Amino acid sequence: MQSLRNPKRILPLILCLGLLLCLSCATSQSPTSQSPQAQTPEASASKEVSVGDANFEAVRPMQASEVLPSNLRSGPHFKVDDQVMPDGYMLRFTVNSDFGVFPVTGKYGLRKLTNEFQAIATLEQTSKGRAFVDGVIGKGKETVQFGANLVTRPVRTLASVPQGVARLFDNLATGIQNPGEPRRDSLGMQLMQASDAKRKIAYDLGVDVYSSNRVLQDVLDGLARARGLGALGVSALIPYGGGAAVRVSRKSQTADEVNRLLRDQSPSGLRNVNERKLLAMGVNRSLTDRFLNYNQLSPRHKTIIVANLERLSGARGRDVFINFTLRATDESSANFMQNMAEILAAYQQQVSPIQEITAPGIILAQATNGRDLIPFPLDYLIWTVRAEQVVKNTLAGLQATGPTPARFDLWVTGMVSPLARRQLEAQGIKVVENVDRRIDMMD
Repeated sequence: MQSLRNPKRILPLILCLGLLLCLSCATSQSPTSQSPQAQTPEASASKEVSVGDANFEAVRPMQASEVLPSNLRSGPHFKVDDQVMPDGYMLRFTVNSDFGVFPVTGKYGLRKLTNEFQAIATLEQTSKGRAFVDGVIGKGKETVQFGANLVTRPVRTLASVPQGVARLFDNLATGIQNPGEPRRDSLGMQLMQASDAKRKIAYDLGVDVYSSNRVLQDVLDGLARARGLGALGVSALIPYGGGAAVRVSRKSQTADEVNRLLRDQSPSGLRNVNERKLLAMGVNRSLTDRFLNYNQLSPRHKTIIVANLERLSGARGRDVFINFTLRATDESSANFMQNMAEILAAYQQQVSPIQEITAPGIILAQATNGRDLIPFPLDYLIWTVRAEQVVKNTLAGLQATGPTPARFDLWVTGMVSPLARRQLEAQGIKVVENVDRRIDMMD
């Protein structure tokens, strides 16, 4: 793997993967007039077209029934729109709920959102919770803001603009650096209002106390300020056994430790814990401060990232990963950073120890087994005409610069199309799908 240290060899691969994503996203902007009729994800997400002797794919809308289990398509308090728009990388959903209409990017974000609906509904079962929820959502099923996006356009229009991770890789490919911008206007206020009571309620319900879901935030704030809360105790407001989400999320020692930190520590307390860990890993003071001050990552994102990097004992380049996370521009790209850290820790535990992390454009982790891990939390990746050209041209240049062929493990949380899999594996990139089923990811 010595050849991978040569920047002339590794940079083309980095650019090819970044361009593959942004070009796939660009393909999704072309208008489509009909919904697909096929009943498999690969058939509906992409339509193969022939150019000469080669086959490629164009993005097409998908059906929720093709990509989601029944429990994520609908529940007592929500229903996902039937039409789902892939962008070549992530899936974009529109969720109609008792609490508003929410756009959400990625299956990870969707799972988190449905857990929050259950939490709000749980609070409705208490007299105090019902009063506050009624006050928050008294206007009924109006559209609410979730993250930085307001639902004012159909799903196809939403998918026409690169957002989140797609925009992140678009910027990587073009060399554009986005200036820091607030992930949500009220972030600072949310952090200051995260009282002990609010954090404990969120813990008991198994939800993120720093969530961008305004309905959830308003309900939690109201309950935390409720008269008599201290006398009743937080547990008195939560039905016996807590929320269903909390039982799902506490499935590993790391997850349990992080959840307890989020419950017991204020934002300033979390900052102190994460600061000590980062400095112990060898991250310099300047980068540590930049990371801890970066508002596009919530205290929860930062705590989960640091906890998983801490598990990579002895690995070099953990500061490189921390620096990479500063490219997050919104909640979906922040989730992407968190999920990458979780994949790295899982590979370390389940496959081979990580020796070194590099990030000339994307994250690569060299392991002691001689392979390089590419951690990619994606929903569905397709193969386009221009992407195929980029990959073949760049890998041809990569192979020409050294005698040792590169050996990569591409771990994805979702799936790649059959055509994309064949093309990637033909170039020595082993694809492992649905790794979220074997990783203790924290929704």
